[in-house]
Amino acid sequence: MGRLDLDAADIDRVRERLLEWYMHNRRDLPWRHTRDPYAIWVSEVMLQQTRVAVVVERYQAFMARFPSLHSLALAEVEDVLALWSGLGYYRRARMLHKAARFVAERNNGRMPATAAELRRLPGIGSYTAAAIASIAYGEPVAVVDGNVERVLCRLEGWNAQSHGSGGGSVRRRIEKLASEMVDPARPGDSNQAQMELGAVLCLPRNPQCLVCPLSADCKTRGEHKTAPRPPMIARVVAHALALRTRHVAGETRREVLLEQRPLALTVMPGLWELPALTDSDVPGKDLRLTVRHAIMQVNYIVRIRAVAEADANAMTVAGGERRWAPLNEASSMALTGMARKVLTRLQLLPEATPGRLPRGRTTT
Repeated sequence: MGRLDLDAADIDRVRERLLEWYMHNRRDLPWRHTRDPYAIWVSEVMLQQTRVAVVVERYQAFMARFPSLHSLALAEVEDVLALWSGLGYYRRARMLHKAARFVAERNNGRMPATAAELRRLPGIGSYTAAAIASIAYGEPVAVVDGNVERVLCRLEGWNAQSHGSGGGSVRRRIEKLASEMVDPARPGDSNQAQMELGAVLCLPRNPQCLVCPLSADCKTRGEHKTAPRPPMIARVVAHALALRTRHVAGETRREVLLEQRPLALTVMPGLWELPALTDSDVPGKDLRLTVRHAIMQVNYIVRIRAVAEADANAMTVAGGERRWAPLNEASSMALTGMARKVLTRLQLLPEATPGRLPRGRTTT
């Protein structure tokens, strides 16, 4: 494995086939209709560890609210987190906001135009920098994500899962081949073509080799070791749904009790959630809803108990700051994905659809 098996002519042929396939088969995604580096940056950050189907809707809402880097830089971080709710990995949103302010304040609002300069921004690593630089500015720099790595390793028959002394050598070969696969005239399309192939055909399991444009040059045709998925951990948790009705300035409004996660936490700091119950064993008569919610490697079974206002403090775990939030304002708050899911399923947020789940029904 001391050299690349593909020579220059092979790489030209593979690159041409890949680009032709991409131009005829690429998915119609909103961020593929622009060369605006800010819009591409937002899409790439959202797509990290998040399914494309989830990102499409959130991306469009985010860009409608923050259509430019300046609008994002001027926003409060709480507003940014509120629109990010449901995408998870909230540190991405915080760093995106921080970097937007950095560019607005120190670079007169102009996005850097090279991968090297982009990497100097807070929260932008080599992958995101290369994606922005190649797609928005046409810089011939390779993007290597998990999809690209899988495509190239299968193409050459390399074991990318090696953790021994040869692991670094494999990584260098992947990066070298990725650079050679970039079409200098169409670097953005080249990178997106490899990522697209890994996302829709060269799948981790059950790859679609019969319709792959690179099958003639592929050493493995899908017979390639992939790392086993880490086992998911199941955990049961319970949260309180405390509601009250108040009459304010001649108006009747419903409020829900929310608690802000402490800023010192590493996971979702500052976001608002339903208070955690001291006892996860919820009697059937008090069970309002059960949902399943995955966060990283944990599958949560979330039980929601109806709790009276007078009992809320005694029945819940003391945590961060609490507030009674009007339901018509809660949807614009920086809620955790779990809290937003629960309140939406119970038709308590303005965007919820008509109809209420029966008491105690389980949903996913």
